Amino acid sequence: MSRLMKQLAVASFVLTAAASSANANFLDNFFNGLFGPMSGPSGRHHVRIGGGYSAGDIVVSFGDRRLYYVEGKNSAISYAIAIPKDEARWSGVSYVSQKRENPTWTPTADMRRENPKLPSYVAGGDPRNPLGTRALYLGESMYRIHGTDAPWLIGQQVSHGCIRMYNEDVADLYHRARVGAKVIVTWNRMGTS
Repeated sequence: MSRLMKQLAVASFVLTAAASSANANFLDNFFNGLFGPMSGPSGRHHVRIGGGYSAGDIVVSFGDRRLYYVEGKNSAISYAIAIPKDEARWSGVSYVSQKRENPTWTPTADMRRENPKLPSYVAGGDPRNPLGTRALYLGESMYRIHGTDAPWLIGQQVSHGCIRMYNEDVADLYHRARVGAKVIVTWNRMGTS
């Protein structure tokens, strides 16, 4: 068996195993080993952030492809995100209106027109659920900060307006963020250090 055939067989096994895995960084680590660094950032880390935000604020920078949870004066946790496609661009100020573990997912009529093969409903906890394991709902809108069933898309411009995160990162944010937290969404870059 050729080296390429062996790599493809291993990749197939890994993709099957990862689909049921709760560890969202598993695929990134695997593919980083095979093909070098993947496009887009991954994981979370602490940063210094300006802008006069208050502790508990959530700042989403589509320009940085990062979400920042403000811990205190000039201090935040930075998380990698997937951002909206061009036709779904938006910005503004909202708030966390509710939080849900293992949320259910129902695609919009537009999503079903775009892809008629989408299921009409996916139960919470299903590994194929595009909302992943946690969701923070934004105001009265259809937008959410949520996990994903496709962690390899984090860092890319692929969503219909929602903010996607690695499942382990959205679980971390879920425990930190409170209902009512202010959410600032911008296309500006934050200039963190």
